Amino acid sequence: MAAKIKKGDRVVVLTGRDKGKEGEVVSVRPKEHKVVVQGVALAKRHTRASQTSQGGVVEKEMPIDVSNVSLLDPKDNKPTRVGFKVLNDGRKVRVAKRSGEVIDA
Repeated sequence: MAAKIKKGDRVVVLTGRDKGKEGEVVSVRPKEHKVVVQGVALAKRHTRASQTSQGGVVEKEMPIDVSNVSLLDPKDNKPTRVGFKVLNDGRKVRVAKRSGEVIDA
């Protein structure tokens, strides 16, 4: 199945403590149905010092369920659903349902 949200997309969080925050997708975990969004769902992780890194408290982005984020429409920067369309040259592309705009051209 084709991915509706991919790495590098701009998304907005729909539910949870970070509702309304926007960010760029850093990574996608399709088997877990999760995405990691930059600057969203931050958690503090205590790390032990090693030879390569200094120990301390590090803020880290945690995965969010894909159903809790929505892609931002490239035309007006509002949340939109994603559909698929086959172009005349045979390419399958993602389309914003809100405006009909092609997302990955």
